[in-house]
Amino acid sequence: MTSVDGAMALRRRTVLATALAVVCVSCAAPAFADPVDLTVIDRDTGRPLRVWRHDGRLFVAGRPGARYSLKVANNTDGRVLVVMSVDGVNILTGETANYDQRGYIFDAHESYAVNGWRKSDTEVAAFTFAALPQSYAARTGRPADVGVIGMAVFNERAPVQEPSDEPDQAANDADTARRFEPPPPAPSPEGFAAPTAEPSPPPSAQSAPSARAETFGSSAAAVTAERRDDKLGTAHGARERSVITEVEFERATDYPQFVSQIEYDSYDNLVASGVIQPAWNTQHRPRPFPTHPDGEGFVPDPPGGG
Repeated sequence: MTSVDGAMALRRRTVLATALAVVCVSCAAPAFADPVDLTVIDRDTGRPLRVWRHDGRLFVAGRPGARYSLKVANNTDGRVLVVMSVDGVNILTGETANYDQRGYIFDAHESYAVNGWRKSDTEVAAFTFAALPQSYAARTGRPADVGVIGMAVFNERAPVQEPSDEPDQAANDADTARRFEPPPPAPSPEGFAAPTAEPSPPPSAQSAPSARAETFGSSAAAVTAERRDDKLGTAHGARERSVITEVEFERATDYPQFVSQIEYDSYDNLVASGVIQPAWNTQHRPRPFPTHPDGEGFVPDPPGGG
């Protein structure tokens, strides 16, 4: 019995040491948030759609007819421009998406939900899941990139302060005088402020500048396979009031500092493609150690004896 007790004590110490090691490792490797988060929200429930990871890609499952919004959260300490696309189409301009297009501007640590295709300064057409033939992209002759939501994030160029040889008081006087002079002609607007009617934390200025870049989303190569008609896309839904204003924004670079995408389809299609493993795959898979009993350590008789 002495050797058995000693072995059990050693096992307890080993298990404890392993547990402590796991805790230390998890504490030493904190997760770092993306500079800007993109979340797909089910507008009927107000909850984020579950995200599945497959082959390094992110997927969500939509329901035909369901409205959704795109919640963007700026985790940085400065303003950012977010150029957004759905099904390869810029959600503000309706053009085939490119980095060199307008988007929304988010203030530092601001989050906001975008509900639809921008129709005017006061209106959007709701994002609504629909079969591919009814999607806005397919109806406008661009079905190749249906099933993906993307965003390209640009930092703002830091203002350049010109040195002045004038005394501080003189500079202050000059600044005061300029406030009463007729304003110079306004430069062409570069973006849109956040819609004021979107349901989410109240937006501050959001906007959409223009820029130069490459095709946003997938490449412009020809599609090699026919798309299934039952694949899910995003329709041009009902009109909703959503007010925006145009604001100025100068990009720090022509190329985005961060790009993210989320692909989507119906639940059944994601199961069929192997992205989602159905529940029965795991519930009925044989397991070598399905439980950890604390019995006597011997095999009991089956019911009815034997």
